[in-house]
Amino acid sequence: MDIPSTSNTGCFDFALDDYLHSYHTSSSNSTSCFDLAFDCLVEFDCLAELKKSYYSRNIGRFIKYLRIKVRLLKIFFLYAKKCRRRRNCEVFLEHDQEDKGNIISESLRFRIQDVIIKMIHDLQSTYLLYKHSGEPDLKIVHSALTRSLENIIVFLETDIKKSCSIIFFNYYSRGDPRLVMDLIESLLETLECHLFGHHMEPIRQKLMPLRNLIGFAIVRGVECEQLIDLLTHVAVVAAHLISVCQFDSDRLTATSVRVDTINQMAFEIHQMIHKKINPLDPQAREIYIHVLEASKKQSRSLNALVLEENEHPVAVEFVNSLLDYLMDLLGSYASFQVLVKGQMLKLYQGIKYLSNLLKREETLGDKIKDLIGVVVCNAGILIFSLSVNEIKEGLPKNTEIGLFHLHRVLMYLMAEVAHNYPLTSPCSSLNYPRCNELGCMDFFLENLKELGKSDEADDSNVFLLDRFQMVLEDLIFLRSFLENIKDQRYHDGKLQGFWSHVMEATCKAELLIDSTLVGDNCQDSLVAVANDVNHLKIKALEIQNGQTQRVNKTSIQIPTQLTAATHNEDLVGLDDAVETITHRLTRGSKQLDVVPIVGMPGLGKTTLANKVYTAPSVRSHFHVCGWCCVSQTYSTRILLVQLLCSISSKSPDEFLKMDENALALQLKQVLLRTRYLLVLDDLWDVEAWNLLEKLLPNDVNGSRILFTSRFQELSLQSKPDIKPYHLRQLTDEESWALLQKKLFDKESCPPTLSEVGSQIAKSCRGLPLTIVLVAGILANTTQDCWEDVAKCLSSSVLDNEYCMKTLELSYGHLPDYLKPCLLYFGSFKEDEVINVRKLLWRWISEGFVQQTEGKSLEEVAYDHLMSLINRSLVLVSRQRTRGGVQACQIHDLVHEFCVEKANEESFLHIIDSRKDPFSLTGPSNHHRVYVHNTRESKIWELMLIFPNLRSLLLFGDNYWEPKVEDLGILLPKLLRVLDLGDLKFYESFPMEVLLLVHLRHLALCKTRSIPAAIDNLSRLETLTVNGPYLQIVLPDTIWNIKTLSNLSIEPHGTKDHTHGFIFRVGNLEVYPDLDHLNTLNLLIDPSSKSLQKLLTKLPSIRSLKCAGRSNPFKAAKNCDEILQFDCLSQLESLHLIRLRAYGFKFPLNLKKLVLSWIRQPWTEISKIGKLPNLEVLKLLNYSFDGEEWVVKEGEFPNLRVLELLKLGIRNWTASSDSLSRLEKLVVHSCPYLEKQEQIDMGNEDLKIVLEGRYEYDTSISSEAESIPSEAGEISSERESVSSHHTWSGRE
Repeated sequence: MDIPSTSNTGCFDFALDDYLHSYHTSSSNSTSCFDLAFDCLVEFDCLAELKKSYYSRNIGRFIKYLRIKVRLLKIFFLYAKKCRRRRNCEVFLEHDQEDKGNIISESLRFRIQDVIIKMIHDLQSTYLLYKHSGEPDLKIVHSALTRSLENIIVFLETDIKKSCSIIFFNYYSRGDPRLVMDLIESLLETLECHLFGHHMEPIRQKLMPLRNLIGFAIVRGVECEQLIDLLTHVAVVAAHLISVCQFDSDRLTATSVRVDTINQMAFEIHQMIHKKINPLDPQAREIYIHVLEASKKQSRSLNALVLEENEHPVAVEFVNSLLDYLMDLLGSYASFQVLVKGQMLKLYQGIKYLSNLLKREETLGDKIKDLIGVVVCNAGILIFSLSVNEIKEGLPKNTEIGLFHLHRVLMYLMAEVAHNYPLTSPCSSLNYPRCNELGCMDFFLENLKELGKSDEADDSNVFLLDRFQMVLEDLIFLRSFLENIKDQRYHDGKLQGFWSHVMEATCKAELLIDSTLVGDNCQDSLVAVANDVNHLKIKALEIQNGQTQRVNKTSIQIPTQLTAATHNEDLVGLDDAVETITHRLTRGSKQLDVVPIVGMPGLGKTTLANKVYTAPSVRSHFHVCGWCCVSQTYSTRILLVQLLCSISSKSPDEFLKMDENALALQLKQVLLRTRYLLVLDDLWDVEAWNLLEKLLPNDVNGSRILFTSRFQELSLQSKPDIKPYHLRQLTDEESWALLQKKLFDKESCPPTLSEVGSQIAKSCRGLPLTIVLVAGILANTTQDCWEDVAKCLSSSVLDNEYCMKTLELSYGHLPDYLKPCLLYFGSFKEDEVINVRKLLWRWISEGFVQQTEGKSLEEVAYDHLMSLINRSLVLVSRQRTRGGVQACQIHDLVHEFCVEKANEESFLHIIDSRKDPFSLTGPSNHHRVYVHNTRESKIWELMLIFPNLRSLLLFGDNYWEPKVEDLGILLPKLLRVLDLGDLKFYESFPMEVLLLVHLRHLALCKTRSIPAAIDNLSRLETLTVNGPYLQIVLPDTIWNIKTLSNLSIEPHGTKDHTHGFIFRVGNLEVYPDLDHLNTLNLLIDPSSKSLQKLLTKLPSIRSLKCAGRSNPFKAAKNCDEILQFDCLSQLESLHLIRLRAYGFKFPLNLKKLVLSWIRQPWTEISKIGKLPNLEVLKLLNYSFDGEEWVVKEGEFPNLRVLELLKLGIRNWTASSDSLSRLEKLVVHSCPYLEKQEQIDMGNEDLKIVLEGRYEYDTSISSEAESIPSEAGEISSERESVSSHHTWSGRE
């Protein structure tokens, strides 16, 4: 009925009076009282909304609980009305007068109506009292609602428990199966009023599949008589639930509900559900299969497959229930055979694909819709036919046949749905990468050799193993032959053609062998390719017999001191520019002003802006300085985050949690009433400026905006009256000076090279970027080739094309093994600061790095990076404390070149999902795909478009959180590298990943669990999980992955919080060691025995972060246990967090040690001081307690970097021969420690970095060490050069 307005209460009163008047003459079948009750609650909800108070907030909760209880009583009423008695399987008709049980049913219906009528009468009286009182008081409304809820709870606990248990045990609802679906949902709603959230999830997971199965059967057209067994099964479960539920423990009305009472009720419910709703129970499975068999026989199409029940598509929910059940089976994975693992994962993948199709059913034809309905039934029958006991020793024959047919039908569905992308042979239209072809061949040969030694090389298929061996032997010969002709082929068309044929055959062989390993039947194709390879070997022998040995040309390599290229490199010939820009920033009008730097790409606009930005005179003039990099693609939100990160010392994660409006407000507050300088680097359009300008306060105090752009008109659009600074090109003399500086540093150029060198410098047309790139070429080129370089440069054109020609020249001079390493930078975002460690791990997994004697793969990969840096193709953006590169990036023109060249050479395909990403005309054989702006609706199509994909890198917005059930991931099965970017999986793990048996690198976001089947990824080298506060328990099967090298958690700025991987330490002795594990983030419950037991299984660890799970603020226990790390003979870097009240024993080879929240006494630091190889020591966050630290004689003999952060120390003294090699000292947030005097120790290179306690304190002059183009990495370090110090406390 319609709800009356507050000004017309008479309608409400008369409706109630009419109902109450007719109640005694109406039958017990009427449900109108429930409708009136709901209307009444809506009216009371309106009263609460009109008057905000403590009671109004509480009233809302009471109304919600009352609705739930009234809905439950209504369902009980309807069930009692429609149910009929079961007796010896005989079904009585609806009007059978012999059914004496109807007396119980009718009596219950009258009692339910009576309770509802009393509630309505009480609420009506309260309503009238409230409306007619002079000063309405919500307290009387609150009291009435409380009484009503308490009365219903008493009724549920007494009458309903007794009567409904009898009815549900002995009766069934013949008329409406949907009523049973409503019963399940209502029971779940009611239980949520009594139990905690963590109790409800497993209950919901067990009950909802029953509801979904009934709904699926209804939309498939199954008759009610065929559902009797299922409905009876649900009724029995409902009866048990009602008998166990303690309605009087309602958390809203009960005055003192004990937690143990709730836990006990939850325990009893879980026990009952496990017993009564167990899909593994033969009787339950028989019921479910019977319903699905009946559903399969119906001819209804998928047009009826979507039942709008509370807007939930039943078919999709049923398929998702099948996935949940399959996940339960996969939980027993450790006991399955390897073959069964693959079959189960394929089944999971197929069911997930069905779920995706159902969500897109409106795009499908009727034929496909009909087929999907039958396939869903067959999938359900197959899944409910499975049991753990039956599959431990291998699947039954009929199940294997069912799986085979289901897989075939699913493949047909995929082909039909993707009619624009027909499935083809994996070897059709090969488009293999053409950079470093020999390196790719070497990678394949190494893998083929390893395959012969691995567990996969059993005797189950001798034919295939023989073919693999034949291919290996022939390709080893061909590899040697290609090495001999790699230079000659450029001058001989026949040799070039032969080279291409070998590479194509190698690529085909690799695809077929890898496809065979994932279960594809490729025997015939493999035989053909093996024959092709053998014929090529014969052809190579013929060529070799008729060919003379080539003579290598010898020449002298020029020694070079080429320095690593960084954003902070010295400018040549632009001192006047620095002076002019500085003058415009610090002098002139007090109004907020804009200073644009414009010029063509490669002139050094960013370098000039950075030089000015870090100048001491500029830093001391402005109170606040901030930097952001805009680039072609940007978002206002990310620009705000960059600016705030560059200004504040807070973690970027703190700002990433905020929305755009909050960020804008924060920036305004920071800039208000301060003189600020903001740098907007690489501005491409005026819109970005317009978005930021309105956020910037103008306090008429001389604040400035400095921006760089390659477009002159931008400066006129932003401020028409502002004169831009046009950055000029270098003169020929300045160009030659810069080229010499890059090549020879402080030494002079050899006279024999002076003339040609000057000519080359002149050909660079005054572009600094071109000069440093050419320097990289010349540094790795022999003297007699300088003339060739000069000729190439003289034929180029100006501007961008000229820079690109120079880059092409640089690329052409790279050794083949460096080319893929450079092009790989195209897979990162423009201007992105790249973590070097993650970059090297990816290079290794991609196969770009070959083993070198005496070096690890990571060391070889780092050498490759340094080679690119020394050629000025890669820039250093952040250095490690122990030396070396921590982060790097590339110039935007180099990035543009990498993207274009990578696409040209079929090395990398880049997709932006906002720009028609899948516009290819058919399946593509690209090896690597990088997807910008990922959206889940498109991910599954990648498998159809890129069937042979080896690397998939997904990157979406870092604040986008898709629903897990909507991800719909189907992944190309030959993947080696998979980075799922910012797709957040939370509690779940993407099970499709476990099918990727070739996977070597896996990066996930916020996954909190790793399944036991992870060992199916037998080649996995790196597992990275991104996200804060992650505590991930590893399954015991992790020990089976012999190749595992890196287990890393990237905590997103929360470095000292509890995160890490947790190993179970129960039966470690039965598992093999992880001999190759190099890097580990470990989380432990500290125990010297358990830790020692674990560490002995990890002999190759070089970098270890070890965190305790205890609270650092709790009082430490008296414990003399020693945590021994000295068994790790290769350990170089150790980070210990939250390990209080323990002693430590460190390995002598340790080079870096970080301690945080340890709270050791200062007397214990002498043990650290005796480590002979220690170079970096960071004492953070109360790692030591006490006011005095005395550094004893001879301690810390090789320490170079010392950082002190948040310590309570007051006095610190050192003897004359301690800390003798210290180069850098950082003191931050140590409020009691103050410099008192200086002692000359002869250590003139020592740098002292003093960091203040105030977040926005930028008034101290400094020389910034970091690169401002990535605002999140900008530091506000205050640096000065001094000798050694003695420190004492502040009074």
